[in-house]
Amino acid sequence: MKRFQDSAGYLVSPPSGKGPGVLVLHPWWGLNDTIKGVCDRLGKLGFVSYAPDLYHGELATTIAEAEKLAHNLDDERAMADTHTAVNRLFESGADPTKGISVIGFSLGAYYALQLSGTDPESVRAVVLFYGTGDGDFTRAQASYLAHFAENDPYEPAEARQWLEGALKDANRPATFYLYDGVGHWFFEPDRTDAYDEAAAELAWERTIVFLNTDHT
Repeated sequence: MKRFQDSAGYLVSPPSGKGPGVLVLHPWWGLNDTIKGVCDRLGKLGFVSYAPDLYHGELATTIAEAEKLAHNLDDERAMADTHTAVNRLFESGADPTKGISVIGFSLGAYYALQLSGTDPESVRAVVLFYGTGDGDFTRAQASYLAHFAENDPYEPAEARQWLEGALKDANRPATFYLYDGVGHWFFEPDRTDAYDEAAAELAWERTIVFLNTDHT
C-alpha cells in the first residue's frame, strides 16, 4: 500500500497502484488521523482513496474550534477543491470509465451531495455519514447510501426526510439506515464521547458492500 500526503490532501493506493476510486470528505474537524485511517482501510481493500484537505492545514479538536473552522470555510473554494480532488483520483490510478464513489462525513456529506449533482459523469456512488444538505439532483447519476444516528441534534429527522424525498423525486436509488441509540460522530473512534463500535462496524460493512456494487 502506498501513502502520500501534501498540503492538498492524503492519497492512498493499493500495491498495484490502481483500483476503484473513492473520494473521502472530512467532517468539520478537518483532515485528521481518523479520516486518514478511513483511506488506509480502503487502500487495504484495493481502492484508490483520496481525502482533500478542505481546511488547508487547520484542524479542530473541540466543538468550538470546529464550529469556527466550518463557519469560516469558503464554500466556493471548498467545492473547487472537491472537483480538483476528483481529477487527482483519476490521475492517481482510479479508473475514469467507472467513475468514483464519494464518502462524506457530516460537513463532508454536504459537499458529497453537491458534487454528485455538479459532476454527475464522475460520481456514481455516494455514502453519507450523519450528514445531509440541499442540492439539485436532477442531473445526478449516483446511487446513495446514508448512515444516520437516532440521537442527533445536528441532523433532525426533517432533514433526513427532505433528502430522502429529494432523491426519490430525482429517481435516484437511495438506502437510508438509522442506527438506534447512537449520536452524531458514532463512526469516529477519536470522538470517545460518541463512538459506538458495533454501529461503526455495521456501517462500515454496509459501506464496503455498497462500494463493491456496480453502479454504472
